[in-house]
Amino acid sequence: MGRIFKLVVILLVLGAIGIIGYAYLGDMKPDAKEQRIDVTLPGGIGGGGDAGGN
Repeated sequence: MGRIFKLVVILLVLGAIGIIGYAYLGDMKPDAKEQRIDVTLPGGIGGGGDAGGN
């Protein structure tokens, strides 16, 4: 009888830890934001394609 009680207690503790972990980590989607970064390309913008990066 003692082993069954111990197993039930362990399962309850693990279940509680799982629920708490899900509450903290389950809904961690980042907020969607539009980001724009100005970039300077080598050879200028729209250079005829002959300015390779090699």
